[in-house]
Amino acid sequence: MAKTMAVNAGSSSLKFQLLEMPAEQVIAQGVIERIGMDDAIVTIKYGAEIVAERLVGHSDDDEDHITITKDGKGKKYENVVPIKDHQQAINFMLQKLTDLGIIEDFQEITGVGHRVVAGGEWFNHSVVVTDEVLAKIDRLADYAPLHNPANAMGIRAFQKLLPDALSVAVFDTSFHQTMPDVNYLYSLPYEYYTRYGARKYGAHGTSHRYVSARAAAMLGKDLKDLKLITLHLGAGASITAIKDGKSFDTSMGFSPLAGVTMATRAGDVDPSLVYYIQEREGLTNDEMLNVLNKKSGLLGISTISSDMRDLLDVQDTNEHAKLAINIFINRVIKYVGQYVAEMNGVDAIVFTAGIGENSVPVRKMIVDKLSYFGVKLDDEKNNVRGEEVEISTSDSKVKALLIPTNEELMIARDVESLKA
Repeated sequence: MAKTMAVNAGSSSLKFQLLEMPAEQVIAQGVIERIGMDDAIVTIKYGAEIVAERLVGHSDDDEDHITITKDGKGKKYENVVPIKDHQQAINFMLQKLTDLGIIEDFQEITGVGHRVVAGGEWFNHSVVVTDEVLAKIDRLADYAPLHNPANAMGIRAFQKLLPDALSVAVFDTSFHQTMPDVNYLYSLPYEYYTRYGARKYGAHGTSHRYVSARAAAMLGKDLKDLKLITLHLGAGASITAIKDGKSFDTSMGFSPLAGVTMATRAGDVDPSLVYYIQEREGLTNDEMLNVLNKKSGLLGISTISSDMRDLLDVQDTNEHAKLAINIFINRVIKYVGQYVAEMNGVDAIVFTAGIGENSVPVRKMIVDKLSYFGVKLDDEKNNVRGEEVEISTSDSKVKALLIPTNEELMIARDVESLKA
């Protein structure tokens, strides 16, 4: 059976998932962190009935570690090794998949799907990677400087090691290319749009695409007949209005910095305030962007942590932590309310991603503030983590759904669809 790999290459990391297709069975998944260092961390989970999870590997020495996973359904390989670049990381990973008996030969992998953050207006769907496609991904680096260069680096490294495998680029932004101009244009001189592509592009499109399709299946209706608001709430967070089966509006903007409050990203801020602070702090443009991207959000307001779990643990005794949580909830509520008005109603609210899937109290705080338009939370149903389930009451006019995202599966499906 053919195997397809879904890849997310970061500047110093490489996440992957290996699936048997078209059976859609995950047979291995893992992450290599600290690429470029002498103590890169490698974690691979494999074996029967793998359940997708965010893997982080840690080891105290350079010896191999293979242990039975906590769920008892598979094994986990962990190691710390020197890895100088992505090329070496991919080679190490492929060789280890062979050594562990997960694959017998590299040629079993017939397709590799790569997550690419920014596709601009050039890409409204996933595409087979060609020299021209790679050149455009490089040219779009200014739209996502933290992501696109790393994504392109991963594509080139895989192509060198797996030249016969179909290489596919899956763009975070492509799902949002259906937004009408009234929603994607900023109130700036129109020439900035025509010259520089200055507009809203959004992000997390693969996740919003997956959970909206699952929501339609759970509700037993055609996606085109539904009005949905999907809440991808993780370290990066975005809200999307889905109408007629398409992205109608979304909270992230020209870059993934805009929108709601996030773990370390500020979300929406008055640009004149940014200029005001930059002048008084004597910050360069790059330094100011670093503040907005990495020192703001939950971390900036709470002053203690970017992790929602940490803030929930101390909210009763730490005013800054409680304020950060309240601001996070407030910004989500504002966007949901806006999108209900834009679509003239909503059929269901969907929670996904790290916070959305796992934080019982955050889901409750959000839904309780949305009761005015007919959504009612069932506290017992809501007391779950990471399960696909309806969490609203049976008489709720607007349904609330919990749907774990699966971007890797969507990437693998896109690869399969382009193999024909």
